[in-house]
Amino acid sequence: MSTTTAIAPPPAHAPNNLDLTPKQAWIRRIPLLPALVFTIILTQLPFVATLGISFMNWNAYRPDLKGFAGLSNYVKVFTDPDLLRSVWVTILMTVTVVLVSLVLGLGIALLLNRVFLGRGLVRTMMITPFLIVPVAAALLFKHAIYNPIFGLLNGVITWVWGIFGSTDAPQVDWITQFPLGSIEVTLIWQWTPFMTLILLAGLQSRPAEVLEAAAVDGANPWQMFVHMTLPHMRQYLELAGLLGAIYVVQTFDAVYTITSGALGTANLPFTIYQTLFTAQDYGLASAQGVIVVLGSILIATFAVKNVSSLLAKDGGK
Repeated sequence: MSTTTAIAPPPAHAPNNLDLTPKQAWIRRIPLLPALVFTIILTQLPFVATLGISFMNWNAYRPDLKGFAGLSNYVKVFTDPDLLRSVWVTILMTVTVVLVSLVLGLGIALLLNRVFLGRGLVRTMMITPFLIVPVAAALLFKHAIYNPIFGLLNGVITWVWGIFGSTDAPQVDWITQFPLGSIEVTLIWQWTPFMTLILLAGLQSRPAEVLEAAAVDGANPWQMFVHMTLPHMRQYLELAGLLGAIYVVQTFDAVYTITSGALGTANLPFTIYQTLFTAQDYGLASAQGVIVVLGSILIATFAVKNVSSLLAKDGGK
């Protein structure tokens, strides 16, 4: 007795981009063209113009010397002592703010990841500094916290000295004595919530069953943190650090508001502002701006690769 087996037709599937002809693919992209054209006009054309101006000798105070300068503006960026100092300040400020914000953000994320009464309210309050306008935050620190006469820091010092019966409390002029540190503390206060948000998302993505199994096997909290949490958080730490560096390297508000670039706190964005609006040297300012953009692109490239690896990892689960 023979039997026949019916072969079912292959399941139908929705067409994807691989099934489309080039003409059909272009038709599907047409609705995106206005947004693409707008983005090019808004971002790429000004950058191309800035790139062109960076090769020119163009100073509003000396219009008679206007002309092609070649690479002289870029040579000046990397040889002028004041510009090199601003580059060093930018690097030092960015590294300090990002590293301290990462450490504080990880500690706060670990605390907020625990279950306790009012956790949602506390999480909302913790991200509030990140939502404040940067200029407002800088003004708050300059006048309400760092002020040597009525600032919060000196008020706390006076109160502590009073507890021990002393009326001769030191009144520190924080901005004058610690100019760069004052800016860095302001930026750390502002960017720590950003790090906390990213790292908290990473902590919540940990597999709970693996942690429970480790606890059952006798692993203590420190061992679980070092051997399980930190390796899992590596990509999230890298992502938070890279994104934070992209933003912090472009800091202008805090520097301008707190010190106006004095006392050795002028970073590269503030130096560009001075070169453009004070010295009226359009060519040199454009070269400085191109250097900042290229540095930001370099950092952003690593950030995009990190995001792609995270998405690929999540998609493979």
